[in-house]
Amino acid sequence: MTEENQTLPEFLLLGFSDLRALQGPLFWVVLLVYLVTLLGNSVIILLTQASPALHSPMYFFLRHLSVVEVLYTTDIVPRTLADLAHPHPRAISFQSCATQMYVFIVLGITECCLLTAMAYDRYAAICRPLHYSTLMSWQACMAMVGVSWLMGIITATTHSSLIFTLPFPSHPIIPHFLCDILPVLRLASAGKHRSEISVVTATVVFIMVPFSLIVASYACILGAILAMASTQSRRKVFSTCSSHLLVVFLFFGTASITYIRPQAGSSVTMNRILSLFYTVITPVLNPIIYTLRNKEVAGALWHMVKRQVSSP
Repeated sequence: MTEENQTLPEFLLLGFSDLRALQGPLFWVVLLVYLVTLLGNSVIILLTQASPALHSPMYFFLRHLSVVEVLYTTDIVPRTLADLAHPHPRAISFQSCATQMYVFIVLGITECCLLTAMAYDRYAAICRPLHYSTLMSWQACMAMVGVSWLMGIITATTHSSLIFTLPFPSHPIIPHFLCDILPVLRLASAGKHRSEISVVTATVVFIMVPFSLIVASYACILGAILAMASTQSRRKVFSTCSSHLLVVFLFFGTASITYIRPQAGSSVTMNRILSLFYTVITPVLNPIIYTLRNKEVAGALWHMVKRQVSSP
């Protein structure tokens, strides 16, 4: 580690300090969305654990996805709210910045892999129903979840090791509200080429490859749907996939725009808006999508509410 990094400089997070008129309203919006995110995902976790109707591989993955969303937003939002409550930029320690990025990457990659596992579950259920119980046994599901977390940990460890051993200026300023990979990487004064290669590799492997596997799964599912003679059967099958497709579109769409689009000419404000969307907005949409568009989840929620109301 270089002498500059041995001093462990503090990073200055600019956040939204240049948009002071919006800081107050944005604080209350982010706080409200965060509370709804915690509530919505907690309900999903409780429902999929307590309701026997939701004890299937798809909802097992959904429960873990909700756990990831709760941890993901908790890694970012409390710090963002504290910064929004102050009119001036606030410093974040070297260790805190590294920890935030590490957790951020672990959870982001884990979610990416979980969404891929959920797509495979739909493929197995629709295209290979006779082998479904074997393909999606509880041992297989546990292995998929374990591999998802392992891939997140490996990627985060690699990225953090490469980025935070680079030399930084004595007073680095991050034009962002979180310690994201690209804004922090741009601050390094040397050795960026090695880390940029790592970022591109991870982008291809953990965005494009999982997304390609999801597309391939749904291409097979679409073929199976078109081969069905009954229109009602087609609608039923499609309804079981629509919630997952929406979540995939939200997650991979924002991730691709953020990490794959050319960075030259991209504005700081646009980068912050995109990051705010996938760190704050997307996690609150997932439980809403699954409760409103999924009849089994909505039914289990309604049953739980009726049971709580009727109980003495």
